[in-house]
Amino acid sequence: MKTSTITIAALGLLAVSSNAQPEAKKEATTEAVELFNGKNLRGWKHFLVKKGVKKSEVWSVKDGVLVCKGEPLGYLQTKESFESYRLELDWRWAPGGEPGNSGVLLRIEGKARSILPKCVEAQLQNGSAGDIWAFYGTKATGDKERAKTVKDHKLLGNFMGVGKIKAAEKKPGEWNHYDITLKGDTLHLKVNGELVNEASGLDVVSGPIGLQSEGGEIHFRNIRVTKL
Repeated sequence: MKTSTITIAALGLLAVSSNAQPEAKKEATTEAVELFNGKNLRGWKHFLVKKGVKKSEVWSVKDGVLVCKGEPLGYLQTKESFESYRLELDWRWAPGGEPGNSGVLLRIEGKARSILPKCVEAQLQNGSAGDIWAFYGTKATGDKERAKTVKDHKLLGNFMGVGKIKAAEKKPGEWNHYDITLKGDTLHLKVNGELVNEASGLDVVSGPIGLQSEGGEIHFRNIRVTKL
């Protein structure tokens, strides 16, 4: 009697178990993190080719905007490293000023070599925003018709680039939006919502994100990263 009761109970439990639906797996979501707080440069360090120049002499914060004078040459870089991510930021050339050159540095490896570290660059030079460059032997491949290769450059070693598909910049002095997706060995660049370039075969490494000082006052805001 006891045995049959236990058997019936066990069968009942099996029936309930077989009809139970497995719990849906929750997808991991990562929220965007602000890299620039609009108040100061906490979380960033710098490099300048001219010794003795203070960070505050080149980069400052005004009305929630990161202002880069553009001289001397150098760059800011995050203290934290990132591998695969979506990076978004706004930039503009100083209203009323002369537009110049700059860039967003991705997957920075080690210290500066002459004027730049080993890295991939999402170009910001006026008229060339969306070009891709890979310095000091960093790997990157793209459309052969738009690809460029330079060997044994005096300052940048062996480097290559992929020219932008199309121009999508606004007039100097107006705000632009950069949407950069770096996932695994692929890189996609959007300027003001338009896809302007793609590259693949990149070195998959973790490194800081940088902003260049390279001639011409440039402003940045809304700098945020979402890890992928």
